[in-house]
Amino acid sequence: MQNSTLLKTGVIGTVVAALCCFTPVLVVLLGAVGLSALTGFLDLVLFPALAVFLGITVFALWKKTKR
Repeated sequence: MQNSTLLKTGVIGTVVAALCCFTPVLVVLLGAVGLSALTGFLDLVLFPALAVFLGITVFALWKKTKR
């Protein structure tokens, strides 16, 4: 994977996961479609996803500065 693609994936994923973690965007969307019972499990998915995407972003930036 190219460095620019890796960086874009990391940044976009981090922003989306952060929006869903720290704002009620996903809770409102799940409530609108009738899946509000799943909101209790969001932390089990979103926090690890945020950590993974932050890791991808840091790795891409490290790779970019190394070159």
